[in-house]
Amino acid sequence: MRNGYNKTAMTGVSAQPGFTAKEKIQYSMLGIILLGGTVIIGRKIVKNAIAKNEQNKTLEEGSAPAYAKQIKMAFDNDGWWGTDKDALRGAIRAIPSKGDFRKVMASYKKLYNSNLLADMQDELKSTEYSEFLSIISVKPETYNPNTQRQISIDSLQGWAKRLKAAFDISYAGIPGTDEPAIKAVFLEIPTKTVFNQVAAVYQSLYGASLIEDLKGELEFWEYDPMLQIINSKPNN
Repeated sequence: MRNGYNKTAMTGVSAQPGFTAKEKIQYSMLGIILLGGTVIIGRKIVKNAIAKNEQNKTLEEGSAPAYAKQIKMAFDNDGWWGTDKDALRGAIRAIPSKGDFRKVMASYKKLYNSNLLADMQDELKSTEYSEFLSIISVKPETYNPNTQRQISIDSLQGWAKRLKAAFDISYAGIPGTDEPAIKAVFLEIPTKTVFNQVAAVYQSLYGASLIEDLKGELEFWEYDPMLQIINSKPNN
C-alpha cells in the first residue's frame, strides 16, 4: 500500500477471479464450434447460390448445364429403379467434344455437388461404363461445325469396343446383349466402307468375326433389321 490507497479503493471495484484452465478450454472449444458452424453455413449458402445460377442456364439448349441436367434426369429415371440408358446415351452422344464434356462435368458438379464420372460408374454396369467412355474418347478435343469429321483409327476402335461391350453385358450374372447400344453404333457409322473397317478393327482387337458375333448375340428376328441399318447407308 502506498499513500494509504490500494487498487480496490482507487477503482471502487473488487478484483474478479480469472477463468480456470478448464473454463478457458471449454470457451475455446465453443468458439471453434461456432466458427466452424458459421463457415459450413456460409459454404452451403454459396453452393446453393452457384447451383441456382447454374440451374437458370439449363434452359439454354446445347449448353453444358442443359447436358448436365439431361444426364442427371437419365440417372433419376423419373423415380423408376435404374438409369434410363437410352436417354443417357443420347445425351452423351450429343455432346460435341471432349472439351465440351469437361464443361458438362464442371456444370454437373455445380448443380449437384457430385462427380459425374463417379455417378456414372455407380449407375452403370462395367460394360456400359466402358461403352460410354468409348463414346467420349473418340470425340474431337474441340468442335468446329465447319470441319468435316475424319474417320480416325480411334473412331474405328471406339465403335469396335462399344460393340464388344454391348455383346459382353450381363444381367444379374446372366449373359445378355445390349441391343440399343449396338443400334446406336450402327446409326453412327456413316458408310458401308466404314462398317467394313470397323469389322476389320474388331477382328484385330478380339480375334473374332464381328458378323459372326452379331449373329450369335441377336435373335434371328433382330439380326436382319440391325444389318438393314448398315445396308441402307451409302458405300463411301
